[in-house]
Amino acid sequence: MKKTFVFLFTIVLATALAACGTKNASEPASGNSTESQQSEEMTIKHQLGETVVKKNPSKVVVFDFGTLDTLDKLGVEVTAVPQTSIPSYLEKYKDKKYVNAGGLKEPDFEKISEVNPDLIIISARQADSYEEFKKLGPTIYMGVDTTKYMESFKSNAKTLGQIFGKEAEVDKELASIDDSIKALHEKVSANKKNALIILANEGKISAYGPASRFGIIHDVFGYPAVDPMLDPKQTHGNSISYEYIAEKNPEVLFVVDRNKVAAKNSQSSAQEAIENDIVKKTTAYKDGKIIYLNPDYWYLSGGGLASVSEMVKEIEASV
Repeated sequence: MKKTFVFLFTIVLATALAACGTKNASEPASGNSTESQQSEEMTIKHQLGETVVKKNPSKVVVFDFGTLDTLDKLGVEVTAVPQTSIPSYLEKYKDKKYVNAGGLKEPDFEKISEVNPDLIIISARQADSYEEFKKLGPTIYMGVDTTKYMESFKSNAKTLGQIFGKEAEVDKELASIDDSIKALHEKVSANKKNALIILANEGKISAYGPASRFGIIHDVFGYPAVDPMLDPKQTHGNSISYEYIAEKNPEVLFVVDRNKVAAKNSQSSAQEAIENDIVKKTTAYKDGKIIYLNPDYWYLSGGGLASVSEMVKEIEASV
């Protein structure tokens, strides 16, 4: 009888221990799974170096409007932005609940320091201040490389998706953009018209070609450049005259009106200045193909999920 009791007790004890072992194996090693996700880190390689960033940062300072555009599209909240030059379609970020981080070229480092940011995102306009930003928090550069626009744009979007746990949403948006670009490229190719891109700025005009700031029109959307020899390294464009436009005689003339940005999106006089007697001799003018592009997307916030989609729509309307 004692042997039977001991045998049964041994079985019960072994079963209990096995159950406890199974329960412990299913528990997270660090205890709380949410805390584990929040403390997870990743190393971001970018144009200015490498930066260790924790996933799902809560205090984010954004100086690149293309990035702000993407985060807004993904429903990711930010803490601070430069409020003085925000594109009109992102005006909600002028609200007092967001910290004003200064100007695009004059960051308010004191305000940024007060935020104690988990992540700072900058681009070309702030590149010279990278070392100063690094002192205040993990900083990454997310400007678009215009020599490989789509590759750079997609890489930035996917990196943001990884940081904020929005990979699926990013992939969906990029797939939609790819489809729209494919359709646009087919229309442009069938149209067989060349194009010139110019920037109007306080009475001066400059031209952009392939691989330039606005070169996506040629390199990705498919418009042949009326002048493929323009220097793409000129950030502010190649200085030109109205006689140059008449000489090149583009079939489509795209205009980015910088004056409209400076005038806080008020009515600009660029159209009156550009459509003068000299430019009226061009095929673009005669065919009604002088296209004024929205500077919010093209000048301020290019490289965002929303802005690139809108850029495609604007060019499609020109075909």
